[in-house]
Amino acid sequence: MAKKTVTDETDLHRLLLDWFTRERRDLPWRRTQDPYAIWVSEIMLQQTRVAAVLEPYRAFLERFPTVQALAAAEEAAVLAAWSGLGYYRRARMLHRAAQQICSSGNGHIPLSHAALLELPGVGRYTAAAIASIAYGEPVAAVDGNVERVLLRLRGWGSEDPVLHAKYLRRVQREAARLLDPVSPGEWNQAMMELGATVCLPRSPRCAACPWLAGCATRGEHETVRRAPMRTEIRNYRWQTRLADGMEQLLLIQRSQAQTVMPGMWELPPMPDSPSKHNHLGKPILQLRHAIMQVNYRIAILRGEGPAPADGRWVTAEEAATMALTGLARKAMRRLGWLPKLTRAVSRP
Repeated sequence: MAKKTVTDETDLHRLLLDWFTRERRDLPWRRTQDPYAIWVSEIMLQQTRVAAVLEPYRAFLERFPTVQALAAAEEAAVLAAWSGLGYYRRARMLHRAAQQICSSGNGHIPLSHAALLELPGVGRYTAAAIASIAYGEPVAAVDGNVERVLLRLRGWGSEDPVLHAKYLRRVQREAARLLDPVSPGEWNQAMMELGATVCLPRSPRCAACPWLAGCATRGEHETVRRAPMRTEIRNYRWQTRLADGMEQLLLIQRSQAQTVMPGMWELPPMPDSPSKHNHLGKPILQLRHAIMQVNYRIAILRGEGPAPADGRWVTAEEAATMALTGLARKAMRRLGWLPKLTRAVSRP
């Protein structure tokens, strides 16, 4: 009789779920089966580190505790609550989906993977995560972490984009085949946890992996080469004044026609040619900022001038209620305004 190997599905299930029971992180969205709270967490976690989501998640649910509260809010308020997380289209889609639920779904979040896919901003993975965790529907949730785990476990992968796409289709089928039908939510979370904490993109912690004995690659596999990020130089103006005994900062609002962060508030941009603002002296702050596939080298100079038509003078408390770009928030933090914003946000 042939010796049973660790790659048998019963072994894979037992080893992974035992490991998850011991090693799972205590995260707030794992303490609930409320589909709304789970949905918010999944949207926030898209392309965002867990550590960066913890406090915004708590604050967002405190401000919008139900899907009805979110649907009734102004978009500007939703974007302000999302400020600092980036990828603001996620917040807009979340808001629109909440409005759709309340206008046509009687305020009840859809109960199945297929129905969840009808919501704006909800894709295959997000729908599967909500349906499996909140409702116990046996559907596999495949994010980047799960994809990486299965590519390594089975030894699949290629630098050729066409072949890589073929392997990703195999990953979807394999994830569905391995899914634990009894505890699909627990299984999906365990798979994601394994990729997020052990089967890392770089320097995977193979010695800590419950599937080490059955892994075809032990953490080594070919992946598609990513396009290199390009670098751009941008300059912004830091303009303050005292009015009614309070310090105010000039911000401008991005046009709604902008494809990136429409309607968000930012520091006034300046001409990118250094020769046009040499008279302003050295920058008061220089920093780097990344958005999607672009690295920005930022210089912030102290400037003067009247507020433009799309501009507004704001105090720290007022800024706390506005939808700020990530760069504006970062600059405020570096220049001493963020502590003021933090106190303003935390007030009852």
